[in-house]
Amino acid sequence: MKRRYNHELLLPLEFAVFTKILITLLVIVGAFFYLRKPARISAQTSTVDVGKRIMLRYIFMGLIAVSMLGSTGYWYWNWQDGNQVVRVTIVSPLIDSTSVYQVRKKDILNNQITTLDGINIRLSNQERVIIANSN
Repeated sequence: MKRRYNHELLLPLEFAVFTKILITLLVIVGAFFYLRKPARISAQTSTVDVGKRIMLRYIFMGLIAVSMLGSTGYWYWNWQDGNQVVRVTIVSPLIDSTSVYQVRKKDILNNQITTLDGINIRLSNQERVIIANSN
C-alpha cells in the first residue's frame, strides 16, 4: 500500500494527525492542572471572594469539558464520514467507456482514488468522475 505524505514536512499524514492530537491533549492537561492549582488565599479574603473563585473554577472546568466533548464528537463524525463507502463512476470521453468502483470517501484525492481492493487509479483531466452513495 502506498503511503500518503505531508509534502511540507515529508512525514506520513497519520503521524502528523497523531502529533496534532498529542499536542492538543497536552494543552488540555496543562490547562486542567493550572486550574486545579490551589489559589493563594490571604487571611483577609471574604467568603464572597472565595465563592466567586470557586464559581469561576467550575465555569472553566465546564468549558473545558464541553470543548473536549465537542472535539471528540467532531473527530468521530469526521472519521465515520471518511470511512463511508461510496460508488465512483469514471467516464472517459476519449474511449467512450465507464468504470464503477467502490471507494472510501477519505481515499478520494484530486487526481487519484484508491478502491476497497487497494487499487490506485490515477485520473486524467479529461475524465469525468461521478460520486454517489452506495446503497
